[in-house]
Amino acid sequence: MDEKILLEGSISVKAALEAGRREVFEIITDPRPADRNRNYILNLARKKNVTITTASAAEIEAMAGGTSHGGLLAWVGDRQYCDAGSLLNHPSPFLVALEGIEDPYNFGGAMRSLYAAGVTGVLVPQRNWCSAAGVVTKASAGASEFLDVATVDDWDEVLTSAKEKGIRILCAERKDAVSLYETDLRGPILLVFGGEMRGISTKIRKHADQNVFLPYGSDFRNALSANSAAAVFAFEAYRQRNQ
Repeated sequence: MDEKILLEGSISVKAALEAGRREVFEIITDPRPADRNRNYILNLARKKNVTITTASAAEIEAMAGGTSHGGLLAWVGDRQYCDAGSLLNHPSPFLVALEGIEDPYNFGGAMRSLYAAGVTGVLVPQRNWCSAAGVVTKASAGASEFLDVATVDDWDEVLTSAKEKGIRILCAERKDAVSLYETDLRGPILLVFGGEMRGISTKIRKHADQNVFLPYGSDFRNALSANSAAAVFAFEAYRQRNQ
């Protein structure tokens, strides 16, 4: 059986049910009268034969890790991931690799922006995000459940295959870089973002076709969070790809 993970709040619970990328074992709701959104969630759960349990507000409060659950929780299983090859074979790949991002809030926020910008798939290192799945789902406003995500064990193999398929690899890094606003982001691309502390690893950076930097409007010398950088890059790509 999958490891059980607790999701909190209507946005996270609804996303898990709608996306269907993980098994939903049980939904726990407090006894307050259901509004339209909660009725939709509970009806969808019934259609999927998910167990629905009513618990007191105090019981839910004791189970939840935060206070923004709104009286709705769900026990779910591990997320199902895609094969990296399926992402590379997309007819119009607009891909992103996220490497070295340790903060689940930052990771979830990046996923939220990437999904909103129309990214077709995300590549991430082999890592067990299960312990932070609730945070990631909430921070992404449920978007992490809908994105096609593949875990990568061998970056050399995946990135070599990407280049063979005509996918340009663009790393968000300042060294030997061109401005984001002077970079053609149309066509098959893979944007790569690293964590603020260590950046992008050599094993990935060596495959880059081009490094790309984001011009600042001040003399600020520190990196943006991966969440912020991913949002700006992805929406510039969206703009160019939809002109």
